[in-house]
Amino acid sequence: MKLSRRVSWFLLAFGVWSWVIWVTFAKNLWKDGSGLAFDDAGDPTAYFWVHLALAVTSFLLGTAVGVIGLRGVRANADK
Repeated sequence: MKLSRRVSWFLLAFGVWSWVIWVTFAKNLWKDGSGLAFDDAGDPTAYFWVHLALAVTSFLLGTAVGVIGLRGVRANADK
């Protein structure tokens, strides 16, 4: 499969964007003081674990999409 330059750059940008957004989200989740992520004893709640799983999944998918985009950009640069 051959990706166009535009699609390759889009996928690369999406991968980077995913990392920026989800790293920020994970930092905010870890510092949560509202009582959603941690209970009164300081233990993680189900909310914390579900959202951590979402963040990790998004990191992995964002990385995969970004790598595909990077490979496409590199392939198009050779021409």
